Amino acid sequence: MKIIVIGAAGTIGRAVVERLGRHHDIIGAGRGSGEEQVAIEDYASVQALFARTGPVDGVVVAAGGLHIGPFSEMTPEQFQVGLHSKLLGQVHVALAAQHALNDGGSITLTSGIDAYHAIRHGANAMTVNLGLEGFVAGAALDLQRGLRINVVAPTVLTESVPLYGHLFPGFEPADAKRVAMAYQRSVDGPETGKVYRVY
Repeated sequence: MKIIVIGAAGTIGRAVVERLGRHHDIIGAGRGSGEEQVAIEDYASVQALFARTGPVDGVVVAAGGLHIGPFSEMTPEQFQVGLHSKLLGQVHVALAAQHALNDGGSITLTSGIDAYHAIRHGANAMTVNLGLEGFVAGAALDLQRGLRINVVAPTVLTESVPLYGHLFPGFEPADAKRVAMAYQRSVDGPETGKVYRVY
């Protein structure tokens, strides 16, 4: 199968490419790296990506920005970061992908552990990640042609602990290779509308 991985140069993306690449043809995409360039915040850019690749069998999104910071100092513009990038960006991919995927194809998005386990300075992240999980549950009911959509919700990555570990005190990290297994389950398995929690 031909699978697009958006965010292929990131920590999760690299692990997903390595795992899925054992059995599938991978097209790596990103804002400034990979075989294909795409800005998920721009719906026209996402549509152009699928126009260039032609029909594919799956798309994985491991990309999207958030704002992490104290709520007492947060501005509407800062809160908009996660809504525009990680939430609406992944929605853009799903909306376009439903018309570009082959029958039976899959869409896999990314939320996070802080959808249900709140962290300090994480109001934007929690809002976005819960929104993504709600979007997947609703979209799964309406997709046609046997298309499937799921979302992976990883804990903090072992590889990211030096940068972000202070935000997740007492949380058990997971290696990117373990997290990548959940993406494989979404791509290669039969389920839809699921949240694959890696924690």
